[in-house]
Amino acid sequence: MAVSVSASASALPLEIAAEVADALAAGRAVVALESTIVSHGLPWPENIETARAVEKAVRDNGAVPATIAVIDGRCRVGLDAAAFERLARDTSVGKASSRDLAALMVRRGSAGTTVSATMRLAALTGIAIFATGGIGGVHRGAEQSFDISADLIELGTTPVAVVSAGAKSILDIPKTLEVLETQRVPVITVGSDEFPTFYTRNSGICAEQRLDTPAEIAAAVALHRRLGSGTGLLIANPIPEADSLAPDLIDGVIAGAIREAEVRGISGKAITPFLLERINAASGGRSLQANIALVKNNAALAAQIAAELARPG
Repeated sequence: MAVSVSASASALPLEIAAEVADALAAGRAVVALESTIVSHGLPWPENIETARAVEKAVRDNGAVPATIAVIDGRCRVGLDAAAFERLARDTSVGKASSRDLAALMVRRGSAGTTVSATMRLAALTGIAIFATGGIGGVHRGAEQSFDISADLIELGTTPVAVVSAGAKSILDIPKTLEVLETQRVPVITVGSDEFPTFYTRNSGICAEQRLDTPAEIAAAVALHRRLGSGTGLLIANPIPEADSLAPDLIDGVIAGAIREAEVRGISGKAITPFLLERINAASGGRSLQANIALVKNNAALAAQIAAELARPG
């Protein structure tokens, strides 16, 4: 399915890598990738090694990778080696949601892009499929904190299909799914009757929609776009069985870490990295390897879906 670059994108400080631009112009498969996994999600050197492995997974499955970031105030769709190196090593690089993009461009800052920012720039560029690790959502205790990720709002307003390992297990999963329903965002679980929660394949929550093959998912993405709802889709792809962590371990660690965070006054943007660090320590580093495995798995599936969408006819 060929897509076109939006007219508004031409008025932005936006650079599309030649390989990505050529693929889009020819209607070939392209997959957007976020860059916070490089700038903030993983330590050196796992961050840059994972970024290269994720791009390779996209290529190996028939699509062109388009990692997105903001470098010196310019939105970059497709990164070269120097940009990857900078994101991976420069501790001054920020973390940008879609709300941060305009100010970041004005002050010529640099940042890895979150799910919401990556979706926004992918849509402006004409990329229909985006692979990430896990989306943000409604945080536990949101009835007091009102802490709800911008990822959910972006999914409700930006027509990009997001392939992820469900929602991060540190979140309130039922409330996250309720917000997605309110936003009219289809949630399609791949090959499972349960919605996955990042490190684990099973949540105990029934999948409302299940599809089993890239061809089926691509058909659903195409039909949803033709319906003109204007929303994205969440493609929930369970972590491979061999890399999945035990739900009891994850739930126990999260419960204890949330209590510790409350005592220490940790909240807002600081809560997610704090909880993930506690999970990594309790799992003996296995959660880091699980994170890397699921991102590569999502990239491969996203490329397969994009390849199906790009098939003539």
